[in-house]
Amino acid sequence: MRHFGPPSENTINERTHKYTTSTIIKWLWKVWKGNRLQAFINVFLGILEVFVSLASVWATQRAMDIAAGMVGVCGSIHEQHYTLNALYWAVAIMGGFMIGGFFIRIFEIWVKAVLGIKAQNRMQQALLDHLLKAQWKGKESLHSGDVINRLEMDVKTVVLFLTETIPNTVSVSAMFIGSFVYLFSMDKILAVITVGILPVFIIFSKLYVKKMRALTRDVRSSDSEVQSLLQETIQNRMLIKTMESNDAVLDKLERTQGLLRRKVKKHTFFSLLSHFILDFGFAIGYIIAFLWAAVRMYHGTLTFGGMTAFLQLVNRIQMPARNIAQILPAYVSVLTAAERLLELEVSPTEEYGTPVRLAAPIGIKIDNITYEYSSKEGPVINKLNYNFSPGSCTAILGETGSGKTTLIRLLLALLKPQSGHIYLYNEKEKVELTSLARCNFVYVPQGNTLMSGSIRENLQLGRIDATDEDMYAALHTACADFVKDLPDGLDTSCNEKGVGLSEGQSQRITIARALLRERSIMLFDESTSALDPETEEQLLKNILSKNDRTVIFITHRPAVVKYCDQTLHISR
Repeated sequence: MRHFGPPSENTINERTHKYTTSTIIKWLWKVWKGNRLQAFINVFLGILEVFVSLASVWATQRAMDIAAGMVGVCGSIHEQHYTLNALYWAVAIMGGFMIGGFFIRIFEIWVKAVLGIKAQNRMQQALLDHLLKAQWKGKESLHSGDVINRLEMDVKTVVLFLTETIPNTVSVSAMFIGSFVYLFSMDKILAVITVGILPVFIIFSKLYVKKMRALTRDVRSSDSEVQSLLQETIQNRMLIKTMESNDAVLDKLERTQGLLRRKVKKHTFFSLLSHFILDFGFAIGYIIAFLWAAVRMYHGTLTFGGMTAFLQLVNRIQMPARNIAQILPAYVSVLTAAERLLELEVSPTEEYGTPVRLAAPIGIKIDNITYEYSSKEGPVINKLNYNFSPGSCTAILGETGSGKTTLIRLLLALLKPQSGHIYLYNEKEKVELTSLARCNFVYVPQGNTLMSGSIRENLQLGRIDATDEDMYAALHTACADFVKDLPDGLDTSCNEKGVGLSEGQSQRITIARALLRERSIMLFDESTSALDPETEEQLLKNILSKNDRTVIFITHRPAVVKYCDQTLHISR
């Protein structure tokens, strides 16, 4: 899968975490490489549409002059006799160009819809792949709702800009050049006057981009805050109901939404004011062109068809400026969106390569390790030494906040100790623990970690090629034979967080999922907390019946400690 790598950290302003425009453009160039096909197709269709549009102007002018029996030559008008068939053919040609433009627009819509969603999906996959492979620092800097907002809205903004806005800019430029050349061939003075507004527009656009980028960033940040609050509320609605905090949550949502509304109003007011100024200038330009053409027609130096062509060409020259007025907000939005997506790629990825798999049984040697999340908080684990011998069963005990969860993260190579080392070893070899050696572990986290989908799909996270027999065997070891009695068996829907199953049932399925992974070291983080004593005892007997695995429990339950042959007490 493609990875759109982040720029070096020296391109980031450490105080604001914002990127320079040049850095963003370089990143967009890398992303664009994967979307060239759609961009080129849209450029081709845009230029083809420009050709058809200008040809329609010519066809319309010709049809009207034939109908009036007049023709303009070298600034003067002469009567010309045409047959009725000539008029029919002129109208037919005009209609042909119109129909051609109609079919081009249909194809453009099809390309944008089909290839557009594919490009968005591809970019979302690449960014999610990076997030999954990124080094985990223990404390997330971004809310999950904000991350989802970026993966949805900001990805869409970037893809639309690369595959539609940029190609549209090319076709707009072609329209401007073609229309100007056509108008210049008819009236040099009017052509020059019509483009005279562009320098003013360029100056205005620079001021516009600077202001709009700041306003857009504020709106997107507030939008993420609203989504984050909505997500947390949905996830914790049971807690909110039992705490009778509905009004408090809704008040907070109203305040957050109110801030978003104020920022949107400010953004919209500036945008409308800018568009009004531009539209006013374009309207004056169009009136001047109309008056100029009307005076020439009055003096007999321009046909009615010629005047129609004048006005259409002036409109087509002004249209690029109008389109740029629409492109500018897209340009501002993509700078903001790209900046927000770049922030997802700041963390470097873990080391990836050939997994380091050791033969069972495997031991873990902790050699004088220290870890702290920040110097202000101090070490969570300080100069810890311990040996989890091969085939042993260990209970890790300690008060809340003593560092048990941090130790598990270190053992899983999610965190790296600031000093000291952790080794894996067996009778023949010894290797330092890294992300490449994580393949020797299986982990059952605390709480309900079932994902939406069927029981089968959840179990396949442990081993994708597991057969039904393998799954039922793992479920039996995990004391989850109840799955056989469910109406849909393995295909029973779990929904989010295992809705429809009890906490104890969900917990046993997650343990079965871990057993399917068949690794030499098993880490359980309070993984039997929802089980009754009898089921818990039977589960422990099943897991520990063989001595070929090294098992580690983080627990407060005496029944678990009873089955362990060693204990590790940790404290800060």
